[in-house]
Amino acid sequence: MRPLARVIFDEAHRQAWSTRPEIAKSINPTNPNDAGYVTAATDLSDSGFTVGVHETGAITAATLSDADVFVVLHGSDDAWESTTKTGDPKYSDAEIDALVDFVQAGGGLILFGETEAKKYGNSVVDIAARFGLELQNTTAQDPENCYREVAAWVMADLAKPVGFDITGGARQACFYRTGTISVRPEAGARTHVLARTSAVASPASAPVMVAQTYGAGRVILLADSDIFGDDSIRDHSHRGLWRNLVTWAAATGGASAARTESWTKSDPHWLALAGACEAIRPLQAKDGSLAIAEGAEKPSAEAVAEATAQVGNIVASIRALLPRFEHQRDHLEATIVDLEKWVAGGFGVPDFLDSLVLFRPDLHRVDGLENLVVFAMYTQNGNLDRNFEAVITRTVWPNWVADLEANKYDNPAFVPIEFVDFTAGYDTNSAVLFPETVATRELAKFHWGGIFCDREAARFRSITGAASELLKLAMPAELELMLADQRLTQETFVLWDLVHDRAHSHGDLPFDPFMIKQRMPFWMYALEELRCDLTAYRETVALEADGVYLARFVRLAVLFDRLYRFPITGDRVRNYDGLGGQIIFAWLHQNGVLNWTDNTLSLDWKRLDQSMFDLCEQVEDLYRNGIDRSRLAHWMSAYDFVSRWVEPHPASVWAKGADALPLAGELKEVVNVVMPDEFPLNVFYEALRKKLAPQIAATAGIVG
Repeated sequence: MRPLARVIFDEAHRQAWSTRPEIAKSINPTNPNDAGYVTAATDLSDSGFTVGVHETGAITAATLSDADVFVVLHGSDDAWESTTKTGDPKYSDAEIDALVDFVQAGGGLILFGETEAKKYGNSVVDIAARFGLELQNTTAQDPENCYREVAAWVMADLAKPVGFDITGGARQACFYRTGTISVRPEAGARTHVLARTSAVASPASAPVMVAQTYGAGRVILLADSDIFGDDSIRDHSHRGLWRNLVTWAAATGGASAARTESWTKSDPHWLALAGACEAIRPLQAKDGSLAIAEGAEKPSAEAVAEATAQVGNIVASIRALLPRFEHQRDHLEATIVDLEKWVAGGFGVPDFLDSLVLFRPDLHRVDGLENLVVFAMYTQNGNLDRNFEAVITRTVWPNWVADLEANKYDNPAFVPIEFVDFTAGYDTNSAVLFPETVATRELAKFHWGGIFCDREAARFRSITGAASELLKLAMPAELELMLADQRLTQETFVLWDLVHDRAHSHGDLPFDPFMIKQRMPFWMYALEELRCDLTAYRETVALEADGVYLARFVRLAVLFDRLYRFPITGDRVRNYDGLGGQIIFAWLHQNGVLNWTDNTLSLDWKRLDQSMFDLCEQVEDLYRNGIDRSRLAHWMSAYDFVSRWVEPHPASVWAKGADALPLAGELKEVVNVVMPDEFPLNVFYEALRKKLAPQIAATAGIVG
């Protein structure tokens, strides 16, 4: 997995702390924990960060170019503290300028001050001053709110989240012999107090930890460095708070890899291929055949001539592109034959069965491998006509995904992909490539399904960011990092999709891959998708325990994609994906985990995971009991379950109970009385849908 961000600790300016065990022991041989930030560094590494140390020399732009977050640990003259004995605790003006420029350009900076800050001879006071922050030369005391009855071990008041929630799940934090911070007026608007002394402390209600946005970057200043030292990091909520601070400091987009410019943009053969598909599109009927004018017996001569010429261009382009796609040679040569058969057969309904069965991306799951796809097909949630489409995909199959699929979540049909380029049918909301969308003479056995993780991630980032801002959600630091980092979010969706997709074929009443083609009420599909999402959510707990740090991001993706995007995207005709999100919202709201108060959305993060697990158990119980019911009885039980959380339409026949349903006839009769929007949006979602409509529309064709 790609690191979340690169964190570098400065230990070249006579720091009194070290992330290196041997250096911590040299600073304090009898108690190295009192000089160690070893656990703090290790925790970051275990959480997905790359951790490094600046050991010697001046800080320059080159030094900082290797960092997304730079940590300035407390340094000191040797007269006051034992130190690394490397460098000068005073930073030069040039070094301070480099740090300010680093933040201005999007870097994260974490500064650790101390009690009686001025005596140590370091430059933390000077660096902080450049951001409008002043370290006061004092020691806070609070006999009433202290740890282990030590008045200088101050239990701070953590701020309520506003805009963002850096403190996250932290409930308590102790600052050991801490100084205090004051914020100059010019820095006030961009500075947020995260923790302060109590109202009865001396000094009272004084900031001891602040966060600031500055230019494109972020700064965190703490008035105590002991809080995350090896002696103290396991106290209270310090470990979680530390990770949150670093995550927030990194959430500027600096760690996100830029999207590689596609070779297709200038390749004449690809451009000719895509252009030919677009030229055929207006000539086609809904089923992919050449359109016949009303009253005519066959397509016009002009249409035939144009289609013939454009198919020739497609064939020539595929042949020219073959050297790029040697692993597909058999498939692409069969595609040429199918195209030529379409022409020879008089341009009726296209048939790509022979080439489709030879297209097996599931047998070539190699990271970065590209595939060329040319079919007459519709695109799910995109173009519903079987037009000619061309798309080049790039397989996303890093080693960590391959290992998980091979050893834990076996799913030989799962193929995560990203776009290289595409024709108009994918310039839509479609984020999948499925074989059943292709025009064929008969239904074949399908071995694969492709999911465009880049589009999933880009949509999530766009809509989640806009919705959270609109709803004034105080976003946790890790959600902010996802919104800043396309690649992180992309990998998150790959993991989610892997576990979700596998869940369809496991458990009670496992999913039939062609369930969607069956005649049954759409809430059954909604519950199946919900079951698989909740299964993925629950699985991430075990995955995180096994060191898969992306797992915790999956929980955020499941939660917010389902809460925000799904209910308000697409029309309301049998919108089963939307219904799943509606159920999650109502469940959390009715159980007091989600609140919409004063036009602000908030979540009880302490209770969230358990509440989602409980909902998962409820759905699984429904499935388990369904084995002992008739199909109709199972549908009715499922309806009752959904109705407990989402109010049915007032005009619903189903809502009136069994006596109102045509139970004596065939099953299709009870399906026929299902309303197109059996479970309408609540007033919250109606308002959200209106306000976010432009944002949702703008995500059509997005790739990140």
